Amino acid sequence: MSSTFARIVFGLTAIFFAAFFIWPIFQILKGGFVDADGHFTLAYIGALLADPTYLGGLRNSFLLACAATSLALLIALPLAFISDRFIYPGKIILGSLVLIPMILPPFVGAIGIKQIFGQYGALNALLVNLHLRPPGWTFDWFAANQFWGIAIVEALTLYPIIYLNAAAALANIDPAMEEAAENLGCTGFRRFWKITLPLINPGLFAGGTIVFIWAFTELGTPLIFDYAQVTSVQIYYGLKDIGGNPFPFALVAVMLVASISLYAIGKGLFGRAGHAMMAKATSSGGPRALTLGQGWLCTALFAVVTFVAVLPHMGVVLVAFSKDWYGSVLPHNYTIDNFSIALGHDLTVPAIANSLKFASISTLIDIVLGIAIAYVVVRTKIRGRQILDFLSMLPLAVPGLVLAFGYLAMSQEGKFFEFINPVRDPTILLIIAYSVRRLPYVVRSASAGFQQTSETLEEAAQNLGCPPLKSVIKITLPLIAANLIAGGLLAFAFAMLEVSDSLILAQKQVFYPITKAIMELFQLLGDGKFIASALGVWAMVFLGVTIVGMSLMLGKKLGAIFRV
Repeated sequence: MSSTFARIVFGLTAIFFAAFFIWPIFQILKGGFVDADGHFTLAYIGALLADPTYLGGLRNSFLLACAATSLALLIALPLAFISDRFIYPGKIILGSLVLIPMILPPFVGAIGIKQIFGQYGALNALLVNLHLRPPGWTFDWFAANQFWGIAIVEALTLYPIIYLNAAAALANIDPAMEEAAENLGCTGFRRFWKITLPLINPGLFAGGTIVFIWAFTELGTPLIFDYAQVTSVQIYYGLKDIGGNPFPFALVAVMLVASISLYAIGKGLFGRAGHAMMAKATSSGGPRALTLGQGWLCTALFAVVTFVAVLPHMGVVLVAFSKDWYGSVLPHNYTIDNFSIALGHDLTVPAIANSLKFASISTLIDIVLGIAIAYVVVRTKIRGRQILDFLSMLPLAVPGLVLAFGYLAMSQEGKFFEFINPVRDPTILLIIAYSVRRLPYVVRSASAGFQQTSETLEEAAQNLGCPPLKSVIKITLPLIAANLIAGGLLAFAFAMLEVSDSLILAQKQVFYPITKAIMELFQLLGDGKFIASALGVWAMVFLGVTIVGMSLMLGKKLGAIFRV
């Protein structure tokens, strides 16, 4: 029975991935490497790489991803180490607050950052008020260097992903290994560099890969900063000519190949299996208490990082509560009208309903598929199950922008999937896109639950006459409910705030999801910025409740969901 079920799951999942993952990628590669006569060609790629504009965009995207990932690593690793090894005042609450940046898409945070560091922003007003600059002095901090402005915004938003993975990896280290090194004279930073860091490399790679690919293909933040010299924005502007211009296809193909190649190189260098360790009971290790001064120093470090990281959120919240904010440290007048307008605006009410519908259906698909895939991978011995596991994780390594472009390409007129062309109605494609992109989170959560639940419980039920499938539903699924709820909540929350798929596939106002509505509102003159920020605050509240709920259910195991 279980073997038959496993084969059915394998077949259905293979069909699903073939149609909505492999096929759209094939359409991109075909558009970039096949000429009008159907012959293979490298002419489009060659012309693209010879064009300084496109080549500069690729270079900027790569460097932007490197900068954002490096900054996120510099922020996250010390915090994770301190959290794992020491006891300090406010540790529990600060450990939760450090996840706050995850409750806001980077491009929404860019709205708040621009308000604080813009030409007539809060920072300039503060410098003038402190008489550090003359009255009327202005300077646009991030416009002076848009590249680093985008890198900082993305790093401050994405570092919790590396933090979660690093904290989980540190928690799994056997302290006896570090104590043995210390007994041999390897102490301090040298012990961390020689012993601890190699042991947590797989965890760092897991989080770093997600951050790198996310930053490499991020679309919303460069749009907010009006920074067009990156590949993602060049692809976005090239959508208008998708039918007759091969260069957008070639550009997406290069981005796809670059993402997967960088992932494969990193996987080969850093992502191999960790070192075998004995049970942690072999040592009396654990977080140790610090002196009063050292403890408050750790608290201060967490507090400062958290404060800097939530600056974008503070900016968005203040903009949402203000009537006007221009040339002053804080808004002069406050109002709550923006929130009621945001929930009653012609653009936002359908957008909220659309996002709820798209995200709910896609999450339901993910839960059903995720449980089935995890069961086959963990509980059965069917040949090829590792391929299934690999396929279910691959969406984390393929940029959302690439998949969205692939869906657009495969549904053009004359193609097999033209009946789901998003120009007419993007509902089906958006649901599929959200499902494919967020399926890995549910698979990881369900797999962790199956691995932690003994198979003997199901065998005992089967010995009493319960069919195998029924024993899983009646016995195992209730035991792993926390894992399933956490993975489902994460899939739902990120689907609600998906950026690339929403901006590219939703082309009619009646079908706009929340993120597309925020982007459109921000671009409106007048009170558009304030309404967009109010809608962003609603999104922050929603995702904040979700993240807190997941962290309470999974604790440090939450980081395992973000692994490729």
